[in-house]
Amino acid sequence: MFGFFKKKKIVPEFNFSSIGTDMHSHIIPGIDDGAQTLKDSLALAQKFKALGFRKLIATPHIMADYFRNTPETINRGLDILRKGLHDIQLDLDVDAAAEYYLDETLEKKIRQKEVLTFGADYMLFELSYINPPQNLFDFIKLIQDSGYKPILAHPERYPYYYSSFESYHQIRETGCLLQMNSIALTGYYGSGAKKTAEEMVENHLVDFIGSDMHHLKHAAALENSLTTPLMQRLLGQHQLNNTLI
Repeated sequence: MFGFFKKKKIVPEFNFSSIGTDMHSHIIPGIDDGAQTLKDSLALAQKFKALGFRKLIATPHIMADYFRNTPETINRGLDILRKGLHDIQLDLDVDAAAEYYLDETLEKKIRQKEVLTFGADYMLFELSYINPPQNLFDFIKLIQDSGYKPILAHPERYPYYYSSFESYHQIRETGCLLQMNSIALTGYYGSGAKKTAEEMVENHLVDFIGSDMHHLKHAAALENSLTTPLMQRLLGQHQLNNTLI
């Protein structure tokens, strides 16, 4: 008797070349909780290159109580990273902005035009993971009135919004764009973030994708995110970060 052979399912090959640019990473060495040494930074850069990225926008943390970075410290770190990439002959374009924490010092930085932006004057900011902001909509308006375009980093990671998904629609209706961490789709941050990230994709609430790369575990999760159906849908159907090339 002859056996029956099952057809092998053909899975399309994807990489991140359709995105082109990663606009959220912590790859500059030694200035926040991301890469600690130039060796770490270059290892991450090689992973980005292998996954198809052509450009990175490094976004070190700026937080009053923990990471007191300035445009000067960030640009010095960027120079070190660029030299390291040149020395190993890795063809990867790298720029820098910042990921601003919504704290008591940020309003002054915005009013004094002391913020680092990227692309079409995009400004990336994040919120507390514990307490919901009381003045978020006023803050978004301040950013816009100052000539910048706000992008909320990883909204899928704020647990206080999980029970009120309508909050994401309300934030986006103000003109604030939403940047999802791609590795959230793998369950890296837990089931709550995964479910929220999936709902964001289903509801067309993802304006940008970011890696939020800090270390090699994130690199492995980033690669794993390619196998998720929703990531394949995003890569196949949307322009996303292409405007930042």
